[in-house]
Amino acid sequence: MDGKVVLSLQNITKRYPGVLALNNVSVDFLEGEVHALLGENGAGKSTLIKAVAGAIEIDSGTITINGHIFQKVTPHVSRSLGVEVIYQEFNLVPTLSVAENIYLCEKSPNSALYNADEFVKKASAVLAQFGVHIDPRAMVQDLSIADQQIVEIAKAVSKNVKILIMDEPSAPLSVSEVEMMFNIIRQLKARGVTVIYISHRLEEVFRISDRVTVLRDGCYITTLNTAETSRQELIKLMVGRELKESYPARKNPPGEIALEVKHLTGNGNRDISFTARAGEILGIAGLVGAGRTELAQLIFGAVPAEKGEILISGNTAQIHSPLDAIRHKIGFLTEDRKGQGLFLEMSVKWNIIFPILKNISKYGVVDTKKEDQIAGHYKDRINIKTPSLTQKVINLSGGNQQKVVLAKALAAESDILIFDEPTRGIDVGAKQEIYHLMTELADLGKTILMISSDMEELLGMSDRIIVMCEGRLAGEVQKENFDQHYILDLASGTN
Repeated sequence: MDGKVVLSLQNITKRYPGVLALNNVSVDFLEGEVHALLGENGAGKSTLIKAVAGAIEIDSGTITINGHIFQKVTPHVSRSLGVEVIYQEFNLVPTLSVAENIYLCEKSPNSALYNADEFVKKASAVLAQFGVHIDPRAMVQDLSIADQQIVEIAKAVSKNVKILIMDEPSAPLSVSEVEMMFNIIRQLKARGVTVIYISHRLEEVFRISDRVTVLRDGCYITTLNTAETSRQELIKLMVGRELKESYPARKNPPGEIALEVKHLTGNGNRDISFTARAGEILGIAGLVGAGRTELAQLIFGAVPAEKGEILISGNTAQIHSPLDAIRHKIGFLTEDRKGQGLFLEMSVKWNIIFPILKNISKYGVVDTKKEDQIAGHYKDRINIKTPSLTQKVINLSGGNQQKVVLAKALAAESDILIFDEPTRGIDVGAKQEIYHLMTELADLGKTILMISSDMEELLGMSDRIIVMCEGRLAGEVQKENFDQHYILDLASGTN
């Protein structure tokens, strides 16, 4: 693919204590292309984009942005040259409105003062490009994760962007919202904007990108025209070995009904009824805002139900809080693992043991021997890659953080596990590990409720799928009748 080079990275090296994050990486990005950046967690993708954005200082090499050559780039210089980054971790102020976040630190063009009404109008115009209905006056803290992602995109697009870097932008979005985002990317591309797209979802890479660059262990591997490569080739380049990306076969069929939900109402949902069996992976499909996470919160007691009944193994369970749910052996692996699922500044051991501290304590003193035994057992059982149990969770990769959340639920001896977006933001190798762990647990008789916006994942992992639409149950699909279009019709209320 020929074109003008707008961003050139030459011999970029970045060291952290004990880690060579980037090792002499060189790659060029062209004007008006969508360039995918691939690699497993720890490959150096995030370090590379932080270097371009000026968020970190490289040890050696040069960064050329629109003809300007730098050995050191500051955030101000990067943005002044048209670079905008949408990070995987949102960079929003929760207590400000949507409009205030989009136009933070800007003033009205005809005044030295901030004109709230003027920026509300401008924000409405930007959001209208997306075809979404987000109130620009709404507080960001009151938005769903998907809507917060859209605000991040709107904030970047509102600037005079020339190079837009998107780090896992589709992770919290539904199928329809991903399509909307792709349309925005195509519009930007048509205007000559260069989009650097980081994603673990290879189907998106093939749909949206012109070229793809692969990093592995901090090293540049290759750049290919997307149309001239294959899914299997990219996986091999990323992991350095053959890895068949597939969904593991199940050994045992589902057993007796373990969970029954009757007419559950609350948290925006109405009259939800379904069953889930021991040893079953029950997929829960629906568009963002359909009420899937809200249903999980009701079952787990994070939000009180207005009416309805939850039965476990045929017996009514009184669940008014997460503590009640844990006592009933229900575990909830939240989609927001960093915000709600983990104590990021605490150790791996602390996170695993936290739900059962009372069980391994006497007179308020923790039995450290038991603590080490239990944490060590689950670390080994689900292969958490960490230098030690005392490592802070914030320093682990996304896939290993997800394993810590799972270890926490298993340490509490959960029989019913709710996985909310289990592979969001984790690489292809870690995905396979999570899939195998889920299958293993189901084969051991655990009941798994799996909420996912990844249709391929839902179809590949589920024994049965229930579909939600606008807070109600829209339908149920048996495995032999799985059909992506039918499920999307149910989810959108058109069937």
